[in-house]
Amino acid sequence: MTKVVEGKNIKRDYHVGGGLFRPARTVHAVKGVSFSVDKGKTLAIVGESGCGKSTLARIITLIDPATAGDLFIDGNKVDIAKDGLTKEMRRKVQIVFQNPYGSLNPRQKIGDVLGEPLLINTDKPAEERRDLAMNMLKKVGLGPEHYNRYPHMFSGGQRQRIAIARALMLNPSLLVLDEPVSALDLSVQAQV
Repeated sequence: MTKVVEGKNIKRDYHVGGGLFRPARTVHAVKGVSFSVDKGKTLAIVGESGCGKSTLARIITLIDPATAGDLFIDGNKVDIAKDGLTKEMRRKVQIVFQNPYGSLNPRQKIGDVLGEPLLINTDKPAEERRDLAMNMLKKVGLGPEHYNRYPHMFSGGQRQRIAIARALMLNPSLLVLDEPVSALDLSVQAQV
């Protein structure tokens, strides 16, 4: 099987400055995590609040660099601290955050929210971006009438569907979900 993502001994430390009565210290957010996910498979990471799940998600999605360890995406070693981030890498990995409203620009219409990843990462013309966005709205259970609405006009469940749709617009190899339904009621969780 082809590995989509693999982590070997991933670590992430944060250096916290001291104060008048407190010395500087290092917080070990992630300590030596190793994992691999084959194409078409799912990996769930479970743990108590504050144990480093979201930090690990940010490393996997190339938002934050690891302090130590090796990260491989589609078999290629990735080190954003050393090599930077390319459009190709950004297309391969997408994330759906826990809070959909916080991840959506309140001044941007949903059609623009969905078209933006295509605008930034591809050379597709505007009409094709619009068609792809309309099709994605249908896939997540929303209609064409939602295309020109703003995020505040949607329920929490609908906003999370929009966040999922945005993450899927680039057809990524890897989709990371950071507690995507924890803020929703049970009936909406089941729908999403």
